[in-house]
Amino acid sequence: MLEASNNNELPAIPGKRYFTIGEVSELCGVKPHVLRYWEQEFPQLKPVKRRGNRRYYQRHDVIMIRQIRSLLYEQGFTIGGARQQLSGDEAKEDVSQRQQIVRQMRMELEELLQILKR
Repeated sequence: MLEASNNNELPAIPGKRYFTIGEVSELCGVKPHVLRYWEQEFPQLKPVKRRGNRRYYQRHDVIMIRQIRSLLYEQGFTIGGARQQLSGDEAKEDVSQRQQIVRQMRMELEELLQILKR
C-alpha cells in the first residue's frame, strides 16, 4: 500500500481524524469532482457523510486515494484495472490474515492437547 512518506511530491498527511473534501483534494493533488467520481468507481472508498451530505474522509481514505492516484496517473492503469488491482491486494491481505489465524488456533489447540495429556 502507498504510504504518505513514499510519495515525495504530495504533502504529509496531518494527524487529524477527519478531512474535508477540499483538504483531501490538496493532500492528494486531485480535484474534488474527481474524488466524488472515484467514490462511485471504487467500492473501497467510502467517506463518512454527515450534515447536508458533506463528506469527511479518514486517514485510510486519504491513503487509498493516493494509491488510486498512483495507479491511474503514474502507473497507467485504467479505472477497471486499478479497481481489479486494489481488490487483488485486499484478497491477498485476507488470505494472509486467515493463514495467520489458522496458525494461531492450531498452536492454541496443541497447547490445550498438551494440557489435557497431563
